[in-house]
Amino acid sequence: MELAYYADYAVRLVNTEEPVRNKDVLTSVEAVRDLFGNNKQAARRATDADVTRFRSVRARLRSVFEAADTDDDTLAVDLLNSLLLEFPVSPQISGHETRKDDGRPDWHMHLADHPSNATAGYAAIACMGLAFHLTEHGAERLGLCQAAPCRNAYLDTSTNRSRRYCSDRCATRANVAAYRARKRLETERSASTGRTADTSHETTVPTDR
Repeated sequence: MELAYYADYAVRLVNTEEPVRNKDVLTSVEAVRDLFGNNKQAARRATDADVTRFRSVRARLRSVFEAADTDDDTLAVDLLNSLLLEFPVSPQISGHETRKDDGRPDWHMHLADHPSNATAGYAAIACMGLAFHLTEHGAERLGLCQAAPCRNAYLDTSTNRSRRYCSDRCATRANVAAYRARKRLETERSASTGRTADTSHETTVPTDR
């Protein structure tokens, strides 16, 4: 498993809340466990106390994305470094899967955590994954959706660094809204031009020759 994969843990946690819409799905231990996905063993460590702890880490991770979104790379790195110091991990070689061609172990890197609670374990791998993504691709690749009022976090993996939305749905919604805004402006300009022409015609005083 690539280490950058773990960056998705950070995105997954940040997007449990939509502050502008006043929505928060991280309200129970079951919601915390859902964040672990297929890692059932780690999920079982979660308790009710982790709900509050997860929310605290979530706020700090969102601050990393917000700093990156405003092109403040230094602040984004400082905030992430603070999390990395608080939630350390140990890289570990793993070979729990085998190669199809010869059946030998498929050696790859995992992030081994030694957590005191479920939050510490999740935060450790999420922050390390995000750090790998940032150093590999740049802080500008950490984004917040531009389709208001969404503001969900995303990782820009596009080849031309052009991503602006967290999903195709938000991209479509933003494009439709922009199209409608242009049409309204065109209609208003046409109406304004028509009114101006009418006014000019009405105020013209005929001159006898």
